[in-house]
Amino acid sequence: MASLTESSRERVERLASRYPERRSALLPALYVAQEQDGYVTDEAIEDIAGILGISPAEVKGVASFYTMYYNRPVGRYIFQVCGTLSCALCGAEDVIRFLEQKLGVRAGQTTADGKFMFEVVECLGACGSAPVMLFGDRYYENLTLDQLDRLIDELRSRPAEEPQRAPQLTGMEAPD
Repeated sequence: MASLTESSRERVERLASRYPERRSALLPALYVAQEQDGYVTDEAIEDIAGILGISPAEVKGVASFYTMYYNRPVGRYIFQVCGTLSCALCGAEDVIRFLEQKLGVRAGQTTADGKFMFEVVECLGACGSAPVMLFGDRYYENLTLDQLDRLIDELRSRPAEEPQRAPQLTGMEAPD
């Protein structure tokens, strides 16, 4: 497992300097650690605790509370499929079954090549355009299986070193 790099340490220090209380930088500091290694390592938790002047247990407690932080290696591309009532009624179960078949994994698992992971999450707050999926910071609303198929194919064709930005695909946005 990895400690914070010098560059990541500097970023966390800069974040901490923005707040009257250094501990207020905990959530963005965890993002820095996750961005560095793809998940938050135990060593990074120790480093963040030292920089922010709080206990490692407090850092680990926060990192384990929020679902957006991972404590194990996960796929490069993570899909979060809303599984709550509106999405379930509008096809989320079909989306989940499609992902299981297309990727060959179940929710919470990572593909053998380490490229994809999907998880079923609680409400994504877009009930009016269900079914909804979140990829990175982008919502895919009124999601269809054809659109999802194209998205996965596009992501599979990307070189490994390409940034993880969510692609813009025609017809995947909420209707006007």
